[in-house]
Amino acid sequence: MSKKTAATSSGGLAIETAGLVKTFGENRAVDGVDLAVPAGTVYGVLGPNGAGKTTTVKMLATLLKPDGGEAHVFGHDVVREADAVRSRVSLTGQYASVDEDLTGTENLVLLARLLGHSKSASYARSAQLLEAFGLTEAAGRQVKNYSGGMRRRIDIAASILNTPDLLFLDEPTTGLDPRSRNQVWDIVRAVVAQGTTVLLTTQYLDEADQLASRIAVIDKGRVIAEGTKGELKASVGAGSVHVRLRDAHQRPEAEQLLKLTLDAAVTLEPDPVALTARVGGAGNGEAAAEQASRALAELARAGITVDNFSLGQPSLDEVFLALTDKKPESGTQSELAEEAAA
Repeated sequence: MSKKTAATSSGGLAIETAGLVKTFGENRAVDGVDLAVPAGTVYGVLGPNGAGKTTTVKMLATLLKPDGGEAHVFGHDVVREADAVRSRVSLTGQYASVDEDLTGTENLVLLARLLGHSKSASYARSAQLLEAFGLTEAAGRQVKNYSGGMRRRIDIAASILNTPDLLFLDEPTTGLDPRSRNQVWDIVRAVVAQGTTVLLTTQYLDEADQLASRIAVIDKGRVIAEGTKGELKASVGAGSVHVRLRDAHQRPEAEQLLKLTLDAAVTLEPDPVALTARVGGAGNGEAAAEQASRALAELARAGITVDNFSLGQPSLDEVFLALTDKKPESGTQSELAEEAAA
């Protein structure tokens, strides 16, 4: 992968949208999205199924025409200058786009030839990517015999045969095991290190936390929050109190005591001895610390044994639930409309 020019890899905006709209019948899958994506970064777009993430990506990649608003990729209008946009972007969708009956090498060579590379250059580039993505030993095997993680890696490799200025990754780790997800994350970091901008859509909060320098939270076709991870976490509270009890039978009493002391909702974790509560106003770390200290004292006074007690910044899970006030869903009308348009 070649290095980008300084103009591409640092400074300026890779993507800029204003009031972007897409409708499917009576459904507004994207309802006035505004984005400003800095070049040379990973920008996360976070939201539940049907939020409008994939539809937004398709418009930015020139696969769908917007019904309203404007979108520019490196200054090029996605409608009026679609060819210029396509020359600078690549897209890896939610499902493998390679031919399962061909081998890894055959897939990459075929695509490289279609992109205009000579036969020798196609084989050289394919071998380079297969080695970089840890697929050399599987190069001669049909893709249908690859694991899920290997398929995602070959898919991303196919997307960067010509190193793009902007790579769209639409939920690239859906259904992968933790090891495969980590491998894909390492690939994303390597691509960005070479100067490529990555727009990453995901439902995995930890994925956005690991990779993205800025995050837009989309729900019901609208951007409901945007900022760095720290800014988003601070926006919903100064901290989260995490409590782990010695005796699970004391959890109901501890829950009620924490609600009264912290004046906050308490979440019962899957672990039967664990509880979590968000404390403090947005950005008020001092108040959060005082509340946490008072809560610990009250637990001790009530004779509740605490094995672990900590005050930390809210997780992206807590941010997401606080912003959307619901858990991610599947099969929504927006999602079905997006699939119908695919």
